[in-house]
Amino acid sequence: MTPYSALALQMDCRAVNTLPDREAVDVAMQSTLTQVDQLIAGSKGFISTFSGDALKLVVLPEYFLTSFPMGESIAEWRDKACIAMDGPEYQRMGQIARERGVYLSGNVYELDPHFPDLYFQTSFIISDEGEVILRYRRLISMFAPTPHDVLTEYIKAYGEESLFPVVETPLGRLACVASEEILYPEVSRALATRGAEVLLHSSSEVGSPRPTPKNIAKCARAYENMCYVVSSNTSAIHDSPVPENSTQGHSQIVDFKGQVMTEAYTGESMVGNGLIDIERLREARAKPAMTNMLARQRLSLFRSTYAADHFYPADNLLNEAGEVTVPDRAHFMGQQATVIENLKKAGLL
Repeated sequence: MTPYSALALQMDCRAVNTLPDREAVDVAMQSTLTQVDQLIAGSKGFISTFSGDALKLVVLPEYFLTSFPMGESIAEWRDKACIAMDGPEYQRMGQIARERGVYLSGNVYELDPHFPDLYFQTSFIISDEGEVILRYRRLISMFAPTPHDVLTEYIKAYGEESLFPVVETPLGRLACVASEEILYPEVSRALATRGAEVLLHSSSEVGSPRPTPKNIAKCARAYENMCYVVSSNTSAIHDSPVPENSTQGHSQIVDFKGQVMTEAYTGESMVGNGLIDIERLREARAKPAMTNMLARQRLSLFRSTYAADHFYPADNLLNEAGEVTVPDRAHFMGQQATVIENLKKAGLL
């Protein structure tokens, strides 16, 4: 497999929270996608000219279409800012991927016909033929519903394999990690044990010259799972009460040795691009060595640890009849408070 260039495209995000209606939001999202197309086209031309390497994979930041809810209820955000699984936004992104000849990944708030009262934060991969080939729904979130909250019904709808999807492509085995989930080793490990070689990480995170939790975690996840991490951050969030340059920089590519290959500074940037060498990674994974972290795992040791029932419960948005309950912000805080009490009772806190 020939090495190829990947790009963690750092770009501005425009919040839709204050827009008057869905029609205005639709216009804003299409404008953002036009910007995405222009940035990819310009980046591909520069990378090809500068390095001679073909750009084959682009990762967009978290929130790139809409930013995030700022006090909106589940119903309000669902109606204002979430997109359909077969909506015009995906059609436009498919067109961009096809015309620019790249695999395209990002993260959006998405509707699901199986759960019409909710939405999920979804990371996606679109092939260079314009088809959505992977959907990963964020599993650990503070104030948004996840498949874990409706786990029984979600598995009925999509199967257990849908929780940690990995897709085989000409670019290697690709998978997605959403936002702060890079801080949870279990998510990346679950993907690596299913063969993932490149983790596509859409993020919107604090920018700082000091080591940040997410930057530390990116290197750790890459090293411990022997995989590449392509992590894209927003360069600013406009039209939001949060100071717009709080999320700046750190779009980067980390190699399977945990080394940062390239990293963007502030502002919209294509600096976070580098070569992905899948053959070299596979050679390292296939060689007995102290550094072969994947082959040395003894995961059966941890079955009882992860079977403990005093941590965050599944199905907490399903009532006794198996029907979905639409949560408010207090529900999520209450669930976490209950977990803390359970950990105290178990003598762990």
